[in-house]
Amino acid sequence: MKSKILFVLCLLTGLMFINAGLDKFLHYMPMPKEMPEKMVKAFKAFMEIGWLMPLVGTIEILGGLLLIFGKTRALGAIVIVPILTGILLANISMAPSGLPIVFILIAVILWVIIENWEKYLHLIRK
Repeated sequence: MKSKILFVLCLLTGLMFINAGLDKFLHYMPMPKEMPEKMVKAFKAFMEIGWLMPLVGTIEILGGLLLIFGKTRALGAIVIVPILTGILLANISMAPSGLPIVFILIAVILWVIIENWEKYLHLIRK
């Protein structure tokens, strides 16, 4: 039962990241009207750096896809950690109202990391 719950959570989290990554290329989601001005300025600055958003979008799509499948879930969690760190810091500094969703995503990724801990051990052992 626990593995089924984890699969559903990883599927939903993976799809969220895939959606966010695709939006970086296709721009199909409108910006929320109630977005703080600081965050709007930050997004505009990120768009000025031509390579940054496609890079982030590619990593989000790749991480989301890896997270969905059980064999690659451990790698997907590690790929998503830097993106999730950026999302957390952006929400802490500019839009605290988004923190509950960020904490849910962090909890899912931490669960994946804890469940796959043995796969990471060879990276830190001598």
